[in-house]
Order: sequence, then structure tokens, then C-alpha cells
Amino acid sequence: MAGRTSLSMLKLNGVVDEQGAALNPDIVLQSTDNPVIAPWIEEPPTPPPKPVVARSFGFAPKSSFSSFVSMRQGSTTSFRQPRHSDSQSTLSIPEDNRRSMDDGDSSRRLLAGSPPDITGLKKAKSSMFARLKGRSSRTRLRADSSETEHPSLRPPAPPLPDQLVSFLPIPPAAAAKKGRKGKLSTGPQPPSPPPKEEETEFRLDTDIDKMDGIIDLTMQFSNGPSSPSSGFGSIQSQSISDHSSFSHVPEFINPFPPTSTPSKRHGMVAPARKVSPTTVLPPINPNHRPPVTPMANGGPGSPTWTPPESWAVEKVGGDAGEGDYSSSEESTAAADAPRRHASVMKPGRDAAMSQLNQHPPAAAGTLSPKPRQPRRGMKRPSVHDKPYIIRIYRANNTFHVASIGFQVSVGSLTPALNEKLLSGDDRETHRLYLKERGRERMLLQTERPAVIVRRRLEQAGYDPADGLELLGGEGLSFLLKFVYKSQLLGPAEEELAFDNFDLIDLTGRGLRTIPVVLHQNADQIVSLKLSRNPMLEIPLDFIQSCTTLRELRLSNMAMKKVPHSVRHSTTLHRLDLSSNRIVDLDEAYLDNIPGLTTLFVQNNRIEKLPWHFPRLRSLVTLNISNNKFNTLPSVVTELENLRDLDISFNTISELPDLIGRLVALERLVIVGNQVSRLPDECRKLVSLRLLDCRRNQISDLTVVCMLPKLQNLSADHNAVHALDLSLGPCLKTLDASHNEITQLSLRPGPVGKNPYALTSLDISYAKLSSLDDFALGQLSSLRSLRLDHNTFRVIPDTLGDLSWLETLSCSDNKLDALPLTIGKLQKLEVLDAHNNSLSELPITLWNCASLTKINVTSNFLGFWHDPPASSFETSCTDSTGPLSIERKTSATSVGSSRSLPPLAYSLEKLYLGENRLTDDGLHPLMILRELKVLNLSFNEIQDMPPTFFKNLTHLEELYLSGNKLTNIPTEDLPKLTKLAVLFLNGNRLQTLPQELGKVKSLMILDVGSNVLKYNINNWEFDWNWNFNKNLKYLNLSGNKKLQIKSDAKQLINRHHSRDLSSLGRQSLSGFTDLTQLRVLGLMDVTITTAGMGASVDIPDENDDRRVRTSLSTVNGMSYGIADALGRNEYLNMLDLVHEFRGHEGKAIFAMFGRAQPPKLLPLGASPNRLAKFLHDKFVDVFIAQLKLLNSQRETVCDALRRTFLKLNQDLHDSLFTSALNNSVADPATLRSGASGIVVYFIGKTMYVANVGDALAVISRGGAAQPVSRKHDPFDRLETARIRAAEGWVSPPGLVNDEIDISRSFGFYHLLPVVNARPDIFTCELSELDEFVIVANRGLWDYVPYQTAVDIARTERSDPMIAAQKLRDFAISYGAEGSTMIMVIGVSDLFDSGASRSRQPTIDPSVDVSLYPSTRRRRDDILDHDIIRVGEEVPAPTGHLALAFTDIRNSTHLWEANPGMPTAMRLHNSLLRRQLRFCGGYEVKTEGDSFMCSFPTALSAVWWCLSVQIALLQESWPLEILECEDGKPIYDAQNQLIARGLSVRMGIHCGSPLCERDPITHRMDYFGPMVNRSARVESGAAGGQIMCSAEIIREINAKILEIEPETEYSRSQPAQAVDAIRRLGIVIVPVGEVKLKGLELPEVLSLIYPKGLEGRQDLKDAPSNPTASGSRVPFSVVQMRELGVLCLRLEALASSRIFRPLPDRKGSIQTISADGDSDERYSPVYLYGDPNVLLPPMNQQSSDSDLMMLLDSLSVRIENALSTLTQKYCPPSFDRDAFIAALNLRGGLDERTLNSILTVLSGL
Repeated sequence: MAGRTSLSMLKLNGVVDEQGAALNPDIVLQSTDNPVIAPWIEEPPTPPPKPVVARSFGFAPKSSFSSFVSMRQGSTTSFRQPRHSDSQSTLSIPEDNRRSMDDGDSSRRLLAGSPPDITGLKKAKSSMFARLKGRSSRTRLRADSSETEHPSLRPPAPPLPDQLVSFLPIPPAAAAKKGRKGKLSTGPQPPSPPPKEEETEFRLDTDIDKMDGIIDLTMQFSNGPSSPSSGFGSIQSQSISDHSSFSHVPEFINPFPPTSTPSKRHGMVAPARKVSPTTVLPPINPNHRPPVTPMANGGPGSPTWTPPESWAVEKVGGDAGEGDYSSSEESTAAADAPRRHASVMKPGRDAAMSQLNQHPPAAAGTLSPKPRQPRRGMKRPSVHDKPYIIRIYRANNTFHVASIGFQVSVGSLTPALNEKLLSGDDRETHRLYLKERGRERMLLQTERPAVIVRRRLEQAGYDPADGLELLGGEGLSFLLKFVYKSQLLGPAEEELAFDNFDLIDLTGRGLRTIPVVLHQNADQIVSLKLSRNPMLEIPLDFIQSCTTLRELRLSNMAMKKVPHSVRHSTTLHRLDLSSNRIVDLDEAYLDNIPGLTTLFVQNNRIEKLPWHFPRLRSLVTLNISNNKFNTLPSVVTELENLRDLDISFNTISELPDLIGRLVALERLVIVGNQVSRLPDECRKLVSLRLLDCRRNQISDLTVVCMLPKLQNLSADHNAVHALDLSLGPCLKTLDASHNEITQLSLRPGPVGKNPYALTSLDISYAKLSSLDDFALGQLSSLRSLRLDHNTFRVIPDTLGDLSWLETLSCSDNKLDALPLTIGKLQKLEVLDAHNNSLSELPITLWNCASLTKINVTSNFLGFWHDPPASSFETSCTDSTGPLSIERKTSATSVGSSRSLPPLAYSLEKLYLGENRLTDDGLHPLMILRELKVLNLSFNEIQDMPPTFFKNLTHLEELYLSGNKLTNIPTEDLPKLTKLAVLFLNGNRLQTLPQELGKVKSLMILDVGSNVLKYNINNWEFDWNWNFNKNLKYLNLSGNKKLQIKSDAKQLINRHHSRDLSSLGRQSLSGFTDLTQLRVLGLMDVTITTAGMGASVDIPDENDDRRVRTSLSTVNGMSYGIADALGRNEYLNMLDLVHEFRGHEGKAIFAMFGRAQPPKLLPLGASPNRLAKFLHDKFVDVFIAQLKLLNSQRETVCDALRRTFLKLNQDLHDSLFTSALNNSVADPATLRSGASGIVVYFIGKTMYVANVGDALAVISRGGAAQPVSRKHDPFDRLETARIRAAEGWVSPPGLVNDEIDISRSFGFYHLLPVVNARPDIFTCELSELDEFVIVANRGLWDYVPYQTAVDIARTERSDPMIAAQKLRDFAISYGAEGSTMIMVIGVSDLFDSGASRSRQPTIDPSVDVSLYPSTRRRRDDILDHDIIRVGEEVPAPTGHLALAFTDIRNSTHLWEANPGMPTAMRLHNSLLRRQLRFCGGYEVKTEGDSFMCSFPTALSAVWWCLSVQIALLQESWPLEILECEDGKPIYDAQNQLIARGLSVRMGIHCGSPLCERDPITHRMDYFGPMVNRSARVESGAAGGQIMCSAEIIREINAKILEIEPETEYSRSQPAQAVDAIRRLGIVIVPVGEVKLKGLELPEVLSLIYPKGLEGRQDLKDAPSNPTASGSRVPFSVVQMRELGVLCLRLEALASSRIFRPLPDRKGSIQTISADGDSDERYSPVYLYGDPNVLLPPMNQQSSDSDLMMLLDSLSVRIENALSTLTQKYCPPSFDRDAFIAALNLRGGLDERTLNSILTVLSGL
């Protein structure tokens, strides 16, 4: 009757209707993030219980115990309805789903394995279960609540509202109000706990048919006061036992609000006794009922006894609503949220699904409850929030399909799952689990599956518009998987075998409980690794048993809070809580672990640290990186013993001054924050050895450079502009690369110490123009010096003083020469000086005895010095006599020499690509006997010496690409037994020698883009590839006249040959015998057959082989491909070119793969499987996605995004399906990934999509413009996305410390942190666009965008040669991995005629278009950045235009601004590059002024307009941008109109007198026209272009077309006209102006590029400018700091200490009150206000005022220092007088006195 009674009570109180359905309640309790579960528990609630493996703990197993184990787990049972939160409970269900208590269903639900019908259980027994439920306890997983006190001893809970009192056994008098934050408010105290006799606990009788011995029925409804635990149990039993089905009705939170919150410290008291599972208890006699006697010591049977947590006994109060872990912060259902969508179970939709559905679901509507109508004011359902169709699997991998809305929680879904998925005989308790990222965990009752799915889809890169349709039926398992199974199932413990128990590693085992064997040996465990077990509970009694535990790892556990049991592990030394969801450590109380030395909490969500954190006095290592700290917590600075601190990748903007307290700190890592300055207190970090402050905004490193123990300082990617090498005595490594450094100086270190211990200095990627010779020479300990990417012209001769130098890298500078003193560097091993302006190398380089690698690619070397005669004497038998420097070395003299220079024995790698070497310059190289790598590509070599290879027998790699070779030396080719790589592409070879087939070690051969034309079957005289069986890479592409023809007759006639007989009958023309071939390039090669039965065998493509046989034209666009295998000699990248037949104007160019193979790839395994899959499937998937587009709302970009995501999913299915079938043995492939880029053309629109580090760049008018994005983990946007997906970035820049890219195909173990969502760029092509370069990181890591475009433009007539040239340059610059480059000529889309023929003539001497270098004359400018743009036009004569330029206020900038040298070089390079683009001729320069001539007026206008625009975008030094002359200026529309150097220009046209200068040999111009042009320029202001009337007339005629054409209008180039129209031009008439030195006034006008006409409104510059606008402005803050320093020095001079008053302090008394009380009366301290003692200064102070103030302060500081010197410096004395005085004292000889004096002098 208990169930009916409770139902009637509910009806009386208006809670339910006649059907048992819930009415709209008067009280709606909101769901919160921290729902109230049990108010008497002193600490936060616990998460839901974890399923555990049934354990006997030494007892004999009995089948009837399973029911009680099920009860302990707190899962769905007949008496306990699943809840949305711990404190919620369903009141009723629809009538058609209700069951009567008389049918015994409750007992069947409770007792798993019992008969389906037990008549012995009646309604009264339902209340017995309620009593049993009230006495149960629950397990906790990670809650911080203390369970050391029995609930009956805690204060009882207050009463419920009146309308609920009638059915709750809690008297109203027990209520008490709850104050804020759980504190007890004033009011009556709660009643005392009930007597112990009412809490008697009985031992259970296991006989299910006889329930009398289990529960005392008389104690069910006691009228006396009861504990909150029993009351709560009663309400659960009465309100839910009658109803077991799902209903969508309001739920209420536990009605017991907490009455008080005692001190959290109080809850940490350990219980009096805990019982371990290993404790042997006496056997239980089921027929004997022991007496009920309370135990005095609180043991079992006592009301105060609490079972050990490892027993998995469920505590009172059910499971926690907001557990310590959850899927996401968005997945918890609010109590009052509208239920917009119901949970609907749908039948399978295909045959496969029907086979899996063992129990076919019912109709869709039978299980769908009616959603509650939203109340007024609630948000209505959105049309986009349609339910997700989700598969829910059973343990046997069968599944049902559910339509789940975003408001449906697990608690709402569970009854429907019980009804649908559980058979009548299956009575086990089931829960919903989530499997993802290799982990499995139980979902909370409040979590919402649809929200979890949506969140994971967003993190994986899907848009809401994509939906689940893109994933397909099984696609969701690609991200996650929902499984509904018994919580009793778990891994068999017998599978866990341990050799010893010292080091236990259970990472990623899916554990739910600690194995019993570990309980039994807990006292032996030293290291315990439990990471990646999100459902694991860590019982308190187990932790307390681990008496020797030193290390505990709990990373990747999805925890929101630290498990409460951890604090009790008082022996811990190392604790790892990284990669969880911990929000704070306030309730962790880690300070209870006195010996904790290492704490890892990186990759959490912590914003602050608790106040008691400093109590961790033993803490040595702390890692709080990848959290949410905005400032460094001050409590960290109180950890006096801290030695290692990592705060990387937070959003910290400044470090506190208190950081100086960390005097023991040895390692500080602050990578990836926003720190702008290092506080002065950092000088107190006297123990600091390593400081890593990369990727911040720090501008000054001086304060840390002098630290006494600092050894390594990494400060790249900051904002340092002036680097003072104030080096500490121990500093060994300094990395200041990627800063805007314009000044480098060396300051002396402390007296008596060696301040120059620096061994590695990196100042690359800066803006330095010169090195101080003294500073460089003092760094005598340097071993590595990197000066790359600066603007150095000269390296000082003091380089020779660096006797320990091993590596010198000075690439990408403007060096004219290397110092002769480089020959002194006997330890130098690597010299990298590529991409400079070197015309020769110093002869002393021959003396470098340790030099193994020289890279001087991209210079202007015309010869190589012969070795010095003193070190190279030939033998007397040499007929040629002694070798002189002037005479070329003969092969004989080289071979018979007795003494070779040291370099000949040490040099192994020599890179001389892109120089001006000719045949005569090769002779000295022949004596380099130890050479292994020789790169001579892109020189001017036509005929190599016949014996060139005679002594180079160690050669392994030889690069001769891009020369003019018509043959190669053959005499010594067979001696090259180690030669494996030979590049001969881009030459003039017509045949290949037969001797090449004797180089048996040859594996890589590239002979593409030659003019090969020979009979490949003439194997006796010409080369045939079948004689090189080891070939892995063979490229013949681009040889358009080469024919591969199989002739059966020739084979028969020569069949008698001994060499041929070993080959197949048709193998000479085929390639199938090359079994190791990885890449075969046959593009544009003609393949024919002759004779009956003749054929050419072309091998098929597979995972390890790529064969290219297509033409090099697609969709009317020519293209070229070049690649390199890399060091692993496997195919790592694959290209894809597809033309849509029948769809003109559509084409796809793509590449997939990685530059480097997986590190753990087994030997011999192919790294190409992922790339091959993507290559084969992309087109089909893309076409399918294009067809599915909604033409009205969706674009090609949507199709590209979905294609990438769909491919990634299909690749996952393919890999892991194969893995299940054991077709993939290596796990490295499953954990690898691939980058990808796709370029899709449709008409003249280009779409580019990419993931990873494969990128594309377009050449637009010669300027490089990226059309893709590198997915770098260091990118702040990518870092934020990674963190949002619960990933992290390590200091080396690796995602989860594993991979160096943030998006990619594959890497499924990191999904969704690393996903395949592409960045997509849309580009409308125009006639300005020339070509697109698509390449992987093998190119972009070594060649900048603009350099790559410049190199390709030199061969833009043939994209194939351009691609090969880029590939060869990448190898020359240092690329070693797999490189792939594709060049697409998009300019062909705008050719008016038919597709141009690219077939060369047979005779290469006639084909000048194929080799444009033959037409080039020697350029006078030694700068590759300018030469690569194009040839300089011939000097114009006759009628021409002159342009003059000048930098505004340049004189003062040179005097006052330190950034001017760098800015000047940028300015000159910019103007000269634009001259090449616009067809101008540089006449001369005077200072910073240019005089240029142009053949036409509009060419000059085009140049001036483009220069003015480019000046705005130049990367100027910070000093220039901070001064008045270069600061950014915006117009009224907030558009940038001025930035950096301001250049004025003037243009005039006419016919001057032309004459070449006899010294420079350049054309010069004279006459009145030149004078007039110069005067026109002088009339312009900075940033203006002044034009004469003749120039304006041409503009009006050809550009604006408002005037008639002139006699010169037809000669104006169309390219210039189109460019000016694209730029836009604005003319501002000035009128007649009287120019200096000219009699008649000139009609002038100003022109501006469109958008910069706002410069006209800028105020005119003063007529007599001063240097104040050119120097970096004074900082008032710095001036005030200097003033305070002056006051402190003056106070010291008077023997006092000055202390400034803070702004908030009003008097000395307030200071004294806060500080030391004795200071108030001490005359030593002087308090004062600096604002009173110093002259006034503010932001309105003029430059002259601050200068006067600086002068005054300097005088005061000098006077104070003089006073201090006189007071405290020891007086000088005469040495002889001192010795004489000591002698007079007697007894000391002169030797002893000298020794004493020496000691005194050293002090």
C-alpha cells in the first residue's frame, strides 16, 4: 500500500493528476552547474558512480549478490528513476507506461537473474527496499566531499515546502535557512542526530525468496526524527517505485538545502578506521542473525562506520548531477530549459541496419513522449535545431537509431532505451556510455547527447549546415560512439599481469576500478600511472594503503576537480593532473601533501590558484601552461623552493614585480603569452639558468642578460629593436632571431668576471645593417653564429678572432665579400652564405682544416681561387712544373701532387648553384677528393673538363641542372661507384652516354627539360634505363622530341648480344624491369610502337609508385611538376591533375602527403598510403559534393570544405577497417597524417583549399600574394582553436607535443584537436596574374614567397623548367625531405589566340625562347632580388621622361634615427625592383636621391604611383615608425595615407643630351630638360608626385581620354596604361610655379594614387625642419625613471636612502605604518614625492623641454657619482712607497711583499 499511499498524497498536494502525470508545479527548481545533492555533506557534490567489476574481496561468490552490486552502482532501477541531476527526480509518467507494484516488476528490476515473477514480494516489500535504499551508501569518483563522517552524525536537513511535507518523513521543525555561499544564518539550530538504535544495520540474508531476514519492516515509517539520509531514501522509494517508465515532465532538485558549511579543513579529518578489501573478515552464516550491538570503535555495524570506497558501496543521495567530468560545458541540461525535441527511436533504414537490429524497434511514435510546451518567455525552438539522428549501440555492436533533440538529456533518454534495448530477461543495470579519443566514460544523467554531438562536430571542423548527412550512417563513430550497456561489465582483471609492483602503468586501459591485485600490493607501489581512464575511481582506502607511492599520473581523465583522495596521498612527490578540465584547485588541498615536489596541471581551465598554494613549500617543478591565466598568480612568487616554472600559452600580459622572490628558480618558460616587458625585479633571479620567452612582445632583454647563472636565453619572435649584449658570465646560448633589431652593441660585464662565455648567438631575421668589429671580436667563445636574413654588407675582420667557431650562417644578406681572416678558423665546419652578392671567396678558405660544408648558392662567383702556392707544390716529376695561382691546374698536376691544402681533405659538401661559374672555373674543384655532394646547377657551364671526375670518387650526389651542357664527361663515370643522385635537367643534352649505365649505384636520375632525341634501343652507344636496375626516380618529362619506340626487328637482330640476352625481348623500351621505381616522369614524351607485337611496358601506379604520362597542358593552361624523394627514398607526396571532360574551363590541381615520413614507421613500410587514398578518392567525392549543393545558398567553398571533411572520414574508415582485418601491421600509419592542397579552376575563378603546410602563392604583377594559410600551432588563432578542442601546444610548437601542424588529414588519435577543415581562398584572376606556385614545406621552409616568385619568373615561359628550378633551389638552400612543386601558368587563360605551342625546335641554339639566359647581358647590379625580376631596359635616348626622387628630412634622419641605415636599404631595394617592373633605367644616385629615365612618360608615372603605394606596405624599422617623420597617418575616412619614409617625386619629359659616364659606363643626361626635371621634383612635398604640363597632357590623353593624343601617345606601352588605370590616379592642379634657377614659371600639377589623395590635406612641413621629428621621441615615463634614479644617487651621496612615495600614499606616516615601524624614526631613509622634487614633465612637454631636462639630470647624476667616488673609492698609493713602509715595519722580504700586493690588486 505504500506506493498507492504516496500517490494519493501527491494527488492531495496537487502534484500529479488522476493519471499519475505531473501537473505544472508551483515550484520549479533551476538546474545549476553545481546542483545541491546532500546538504549535510561539507564539500561539493560527487559525480555519478562508476561501474565496477564485480569483486568478491575474499568472499565466496554468490549469484544473488549481483542484485546488490547493481544497487550500489546507482544506475537505473525500478526504485530509482534516472535523473537529469543528482537532485532531480521524475514525479510521474504517462499512464500507458505505468506498472503496478503488484506485478512484482520492482523485484525483477532489482534482482538481476531472479525469476520473472516472484509472488512473495508484495507492496509492503517495496517499502522494505525503500528502507534498504535509505541505508545504502554510494561510491564517489572524484568529488571533494569528505566521507569520513557518517551522514547520521551530520546536522539534519531543513524541511521541504509545506505542499511536500505530507509525503516526506521529515518534520518541518528540522528546517533551517541557508545563508550565502552555504554559511549558516541566524536561526534555530538543527536537531541533534537520531539515536543509534534507530540506525541499526542488519546483515543481509541472501535468500531471495525469504525477505524477512533482510529488512525490518517495522522501521519503514518512523514518526521520530530521522536523518537526512533516511528521509532522502524514503522520498526516492515512494515517488519512483510506482513508476518506472519515461515521462517528459518537470523534475525537482533535492529539497534539502544545506544548513551550514563547516570549514573545509574540518572535512579533511581522516576516518577513525578504514577497512581494506584485503582484510579477511569472518565468514557469514546466512542462518544466523547476529545481535544488534553498537560497536564502540566505529567498526562495521556501528552507525558511524563508513565502508571503504573501494567496496563500491553507494552512498546516500544518489549520483551527483554535475559530476567532476562531462563531455563539455554545454552538455548539461537545465531544469527549466524547454524540451524542444523528443527522443524518438526509429527503425533501421537499410539492410545492414536491419541485420544488426536484433530487436526491431516499434513505430516511431510509441516511444516518443509529448514535449512540454514552452512557457511564456522561454526561447522557442529554432528551425536550425532539428534533432540529430544518432546511433546508439549495444555491447554486442548492434544498434538502434534515435532522433534526439538538443534539450533531451541522458536521464530523459534512459527509460526509452530501457524499453527498447533491454529484453524481458535482461535485468542488468544499464547506462549510456560515450566512446571518443580512445577513451570511454559513463554519461551523467544531465548531459545532452545531441549537444555533445554538435560540440564535437564543431571542433572537428563541421558547419551546422553540413549536418550529419555528410557523415553518413556510420559516420558519427568517426568522432564518437554512444553505447548503452551494463555498467557491471569491464575488462577482465586476469588480463592485467604485473612482474613487480614498483612501477605500475595502466594508461588507457578503460579501467573503472582499481584492480584487486593492486589493493593487495598497494604498499609496494612507487609509481602509478592511471592516465586516460576517465571512468576510473580512486578509492580513499586504496590511496591510504599506498604508503610508498611517489608518483601519480592522472592526465587525460576528463576531470573537472581533483579527486578528493589525492590529498591523502601524503607520500607523493610527483603529481600529474594535466589535460583535464579542472577549473580551480581551491578544494584540492594539495598542501596536505608535504613532500610534493612536482606538479603538472597544464592544459586545464584554471584561471587562479588557491590562497593556500604557497604551503607547498617543497614544490620544485610547476607547470601551469595552456590554462586561462591573465596574470601570473602572486601565490606562485611565494614558492621559495621553486626551480622550474612553465606558464606558456596563457594570456599573461605582464609579469609581477614579486617574481624577484623566486631566488631559487632555475628554469622559466613563458612562451606564447603577451608579455611586453620583463620587470626590473627579474635581476633578483640569481639562480636562473634557462629563460624561454619566445613568441611574446618583449622589447628589452637587458635586465636578464646579466643574470649571474643564466646559460640559455631564447627570445625569438618578440619586439626587440635594440639588443645590448650585456652578457652574464655564464650565458652560453642567445637566440634573438625574428626580432626587428636595428642596433647591436656590447656592454662590459661585471669587473673580475669573464662576461663573454657565449657559445651560440642567433640574430637572424632582424634588420641589422652592420656589425661592430670590436663587439664581434670579444665573443671569443662562439661556436655558432647565425646572421641570416639581415642587410649586412660586410662582416668585420675580427671574425678571425673567433677561434672556436664551428658554424657560420650568413645567408640572405647583401654581403660583397667574406673577410680574409676566415682562414684562421681552424674549427669551422659549416659555412652557409647563400643568397648574397659575393663575387669571389677569400683564398684563405683553403686553410680551413675542419670545413666540411660550404653553401654559397645564389651569389655572383665567376671563379674559384687556386690553392695558395705555399701549400700546394707539385712533384718534380710533373712535366708542367710548379703550380702558380695564375695558372690553371691540370689534371696531371692534381693527380701527382704531394701536398694538398687542408680544405681538400675536409670538404664533403659544396653548393655553388646559381653563380657565374664557367668551364675554366671548375679546375680547382678537381682536387677536393673527399667531396660527397657537389651542386653546380644554374651556372654558365657548357663543357666540363674530360677528367673532372677522376679524383671525385666519393661523390654521392651531383647536381648539374640549368647549365648549357651538351655532354658530360664519360671517361671516369664508371669510377663513381657511390653516385646515387644525378640531376641533369634543364640543359641542352641530346643524348646520354652509354657509360651512365655502368653507374650501378644510381638511384635518382633527372634528365627532364632537355632536348633528348635518340634511339633508346641503340644501347651499345646510348644510355638505356634498363641497365640501372636500382633506379627509384627517373624523370624524362619535358623532352618533347624524345620518342620511346619498341622495334621488334632490332631486338631480334641484336639478340645474340651477351648483354642484351640477359634482358627481356622488349625490356629495352619498357620500364617494368625497374622494380624499385618510385617516380616515373614521361610528360610530353612520345611513346610509339613499330612492328608486330611490339609494345612499351609502362608500369602501373600503386601506393609506392607514381607514373606521369600526360601532357603538360590542362584547360588551356600549361603547368609543370617537379619533385624529390627525400632521404627515405620513398614517395611521400602525390600530385593530382584532373580535367573535367565535357566541362570546359574546369580543372583540379592538387597534392597530398608529408615532407617527412612518420618517425616510427617500420623499415621498408610505405609512408604513402594516406596520400594515395586521398589522391584516388578526391575527385569522386568532390563531384558528389558539387551535385549536392543548394544552388541558392551554397557555393563551391561549401563543396570543398565538405569534400575535405568527408575524405578525412572515409580515410579513417579505410585505415581502421583494414587494421581490423590485419592488413595494416604498423601502428605508425594509423597515427600519421597528410597535408593537402587543392586548386580548383572554374572559368577565370580560382578556389584554393588547404590543410597543413602545403601552400600556394600567386604571382600578381611580379608580386607574391599567398592564397593559402599555413596551419601553424604558434598561430594565435590556431592556438585558441586547439585549446577550445581540449588540446594544447608545447613550447617547441607541437600540438599535444606530437606534430607541428594544427590541421591535417589523419592523426585520428588527436581528432578533433587536429582536424581536416580547410582554409579556402577565392581569387578572381586578371591579366596581372602570371602563375601559381603550389608546393609543400620542402620549398616554403627554405625559400620565401617573393624569392620563389622571382625565381619562377625567370622561366615563366615554361612552367616545367620553372618547377624544376624551384626544386633545385630548395635542395641547394638545404631542403632534405620530400619536396613537390607545381607551377600553373594562369596567364594562358588570357591569351587572345589559340593555345600557344610549347614545342621546342630540334636545334637548341635556334630556340632562344627556351633559354632566355642566352640573350641576357651581364647585369651591373649584384643583387639577385633585383636581377630575378627582369632585365634592365637599355638606356633610353631621344625623347624620354626623367624622374627624380628624394627622401623628406633625410639629413636629420641619418643624424638622429638609428633605424635609418636599414630603412635606406629597404628604400633602395624597393625603388630598384619597381624600376625593373615598370621598364625604367637607373641613371645614378646621389645620397638618398634617385635619378631615373624612362622611354615613355606613362612608364615614369606608373613607376611613381606604384612606389608610393609600396612604401606604405614596407616593413620599416620600429625606430622609423615611432618618429614624427615616419609615423602612420590616417585620413578622415581612417584610411592609411602615410607610413615610413616619405619620398617626394618629380616627372618631366623632353629630349636631353645623352652621354655615357666614362667611369661607371652608365648613360647620363645633361641640359635644360634635366635641370627643369630636378626643379619640378623640388616643388613637391613628402609623399607627393609633381608633374609638368607635358606629363599631365599624356595622362589626359591616354588614361583619362579627355584630351587629344600627342605625337608620343601611340608609343605609350599598353601595360603601363592598364596598370595606371587599375591603380587609379587623382590629379590636383597646382598652377604656375616659379622654379629656382628658371626664368619662366612652370605649370605644375600633383598626382596621387587613388586612395592617397588625402595627403593633399596634410599640413606643410616647416621650411627649416629640425632633427626633433627624425629621432625616436622621448618617453616621459623613461624620463621620470631617470629622474628617480638621479634622486636615489643624490641621496646616496648624502649617505641616505631615497624612497619615493607611491601615488596612493599621502604622507610619510602612512608609509611607515605599512612598512617597517623603525624606518619612521631612522635618519637613513628619506621619503619624498618625485613629482615635487623633479621638474614638471607630462605628455604635453615639447621635445626641446625634455632635452633640457635630460641635460639637467645628466649633470646632477654626474655630480652625485663624483661625490660617491670621492667618498667610497680607496685612495691611490705608490707601490714602491707601500713596499718601503712594510719593510720599515721589519721582517718581510720583497718577494713576500710582492705576493701580498698581487693578492690585493686582484680584489
